[in-house]
Amino acid sequence: MLAAVTLGIPLSAWGALYPSNTWLQVGPVAIALPFAWRTLARAPLSTASAACITAFVLLHLFAARWSYSFVPYDTWLPALASERNHFDRLVHFAFGALAMVPVVEAGVRYWGLSPRMALVFAVLFVLAVGGFYEIFEWSLTLALAPEAAGAYNGEQGDMFDAQKDMALAGLGAVLVAPWVAGARWWEGRGQ
Repeated sequence: MLAAVTLGIPLSAWGALYPSNTWLQVGPVAIALPFAWRTLARAPLSTASAACITAFVLLHLFAARWSYSFVPYDTWLPALASERNHFDRLVHFAFGALAMVPVVEAGVRYWGLSPRMALVFAVLFVLAVGGFYEIFEWSLTLALAPEAAGAYNGEQGDMFDAQKDMALAGLGAVLVAPWVAGARWWEGRGQ
């Protein structure tokens, strides 16, 4: 899975619409990769957790190729075409849904949380990371030229974009929580 992410980094940047913006999104993944390798060697997670993390990172790298706002899904699936490109909203929802498995597992295995507290913590984690990321996007708009900021942030003229993105991440987390609670994969260590 780490190899797939390693391969995804240059593929995401190759032929990017906005190369400087793409590196703002791909760069942190490239920097985090050695730390992820080392962390997973010291504190392994289940295959399910690793797959969720990998799926999200690959989805992020895929979207970074087009700076999120310009992913041409409407060309691939014309029935989904609309005035606004909603791919970034899909990724926010996916973050909430996919983060639940590894965060709950880490909470139970390594942080001493009960399964119930790990679920609560995971939902709060999703909301906190979503809020932090939206604040980061806003602060980036203060430093970039307006056209570059608009291409990176993907608000596409929606003044409530940040709130909707955070709500979708939270919704993804809450919808997956009952399944995560019932799966209890963390009891089969290392699977």
